Amino acid sequence: MHRTALPLCWFLFLSMLTARHVAAHCEVPCGIYDDQARFQQMLEDTKTIAKASDQIHLLATESSPQNMNQLVRWVTTKEQHATNIQQTISQYFMTQRIKADKPEYVNKLTTAHAVMVAAMKCKQKVSPDAAEALEKSIYKFYTAYTGKKPEIHKHN
Repeated sequence: MHRTALPLCWFLFLSMLTARHVAAHCEVPCGIYDDQARFQQMLEDTKTIAKASDQIHLLATESSPQNMNQLVRWVTTKEQHATNIQQTISQYFMTQRIKADKPEYVNKLTTAHAVMVAAMKCKQKVSPDAAEALEKSIYKFYTAYTGKKPEIHKHN
């Protein structure tokens, strides 16, 4: 390897390592939380999953190289957005925001788990029902987490 290429390789390698961690909320006690934004993002991810499922159904009707390429891209997108939701629940809510010594711990934990399972089912299925069940689970979790009816808007 060329001598000047080595620092560039290290820079790219370190960039890839840190890029993955930038997407998740930090796990230091920073005290900077925006629960509302996390719920909004999960709903946006759900909307993307629903659109991806629709596009997969549409593209699967006609087999062409272009359609197959787009179909694979939509499957990948659906998977990524379901994973985003699972990571938000596990890395943000379950490890940082839901506290075992607080009231309604079991209800919060149970509804958070339901969101993760619904996201997993969105990976397994290509169904508008799966995306709708995921959205409902997010709203149920919101109610359990905040103790009030959702103050978040549905995406159209």
